[in-house]
Amino acid sequence: MQSLLFVTGTRADFGKLEPLASAARDAGFDVSFFVTGMHLMERYGLTKLEVQKTPGIVSYEFMNQRAGDPQDTILAKTVLGFSDFVAEQKPDLVIVHGDRVEALACALVCATNYVRCAHIEGGEVSGTIDEIFRHCNSKLANYHFVSSENAGKRVQALGEPSDSIYVIGSPELDFHSKPSGVTLEEVKARYDIGFDDYGICVFHPVTSEADQMGAQAQALYGQLQASGKNFVLILPNNDPGSEAIFDIINALPSDQFRAIPSMRFAHFSELMKNASVMVGNSSAGVREVPFLGVPSLDVGSRQTNRAQAPSVHNAAATDEIAIRAFLTNQWGKRYEPHTAFGEGNATERFVTTLQNPEFWQSGLQKEFVDAV
Repeated sequence: MQSLLFVTGTRADFGKLEPLASAARDAGFDVSFFVTGMHLMERYGLTKLEVQKTPGIVSYEFMNQRAGDPQDTILAKTVLGFSDFVAEQKPDLVIVHGDRVEALACALVCATNYVRCAHIEGGEVSGTIDEIFRHCNSKLANYHFVSSENAGKRVQALGEPSDSIYVIGSPELDFHSKPSGVTLEEVKARYDIGFDDYGICVFHPVTSEADQMGAQAQALYGQLQASGKNFVLILPNNDPGSEAIFDIINALPSDQFRAIPSMRFAHFSELMKNASVMVGNSSAGVREVPFLGVPSLDVGSRQTNRAQAPSVHNAAATDEIAIRAFLTNQWGKRYEPHTAFGEGNATERFVTTLQNPEFWQSGLQKEFVDAV
């Protein structure tokens, strides 16, 4: 059976890749993880430990950065490390996700060494440099497992052949569609959350606006504080501008805000299902919580045009009136599940595709296919 190597650099992409990896393992594939990026950094929860707990799957670790490294340096380090790794391990298929710099580095290594590479959730639009990385990954990869028909059309518009594009939906929705396996009380006890009624806030830096992140965080968290409502904060990722956000978070009152570096996926799922709202610029706010029917406020430019759902609202971080209105009018409201990005069967579609012998017989020399 073929060997599959999944590349994970963050807690977010692991949540999307783990269901696919586990399903492939159960189908008899030889599955492993290349673990790098934020996973190996203690400040962000040392989430490599969560990857290691995945049963029946080997994880290989590579430290690709130190705190404060710019993205081009991280890219270069990852290219060097992954090139050596692939030369030794010789996987049959490398699977990368989304728009992170680690995925770009590994997709580049695969392309230059003619190693089969599949890209998960390409063809989406958002904002900032993330979108550029995502489209680059699509051009470098051989196969495309996208979340929606629209995403598939965008990948095809990049010159990719239609027979390399598979619409499977968003993999993490497979998990959220089922019971999390933990109770809310267990979540609150594990992470010392003392609130019965709470919102969730995840606010990441935007690399093209790094010099503005402190002011944006000050404005956003200032409005959350002024509302008097309780919030669980998931700390930002390590992109440029994160230090300014950390400075604002560290000054917030602990009796109103519970800041957590990272959470186990099952626990975060249960926390989202029971939240009154979600605020910030994480993809979870425009993908997972709409599927769960929870109202969300997408703040700023990071997820621009990523998704449209009745439960998703938009505001600039400095738009006090819009933020205040959202917290007043949407708190605790519930919507019908939004299923534009799948209904919870992505893993089945993924494995079925890999089990087709024709999948492995396609050539590795890519050609640009003009749109008809």
